[in-house]
Amino acid sequence: MSNLTGFLGPAYLWVKAAHVTFVIFWLAGLFLLPRFYVYHHETPVGSPEDRAWIERESRVRSIILTPAMIVVWVLGLMLAFNVDAWAQGWFSAKLALVVLLTGYQGWLGVYGKKLANGERPLSSKTVRMVNEIPGVVTAIIVVLVIVRPF
Repeated sequence: MSNLTGFLGPAYLWVKAAHVTFVIFWLAGLFLLPRFYVYHHETPVGSPEDRAWIERESRVRSIILTPAMIVVWVLGLMLAFNVDAWAQGWFSAKLALVVLLTGYQGWLGVYGKKLANGERPLSSKTVRMVNEIPGVVTAIIVVLVIVRPF
């Protein structure tokens, strides 16, 4: 168990468990928010329902997504430094995909502001398709972390 010898020592497994837990929270938000956007698209601009969706979306971003993403990054970087993962190919690929998910979350925030301003630049079908991004990226990350193909 060489992972227990890094600077985290016996806390390594606790940090890893917390990292996985917050990844689950983060992904829950990344799945939920675009689904909210699909329903929001169908509401009349300026209606009470429109305002309710704006509030719900804001809560998901501020209560779930942003805090979970920050904790995932902090704990993930701690784990990476602890095991010196930087030179491992699987880790580089995983890190790139986590950066992609972070960018996706940023895009979701921008898109939410457009919805809040009454804009509907994408179709509901496109938003439904965009909702698949975190699932596909997560499946690839899981393979990279568990199988470590390179």
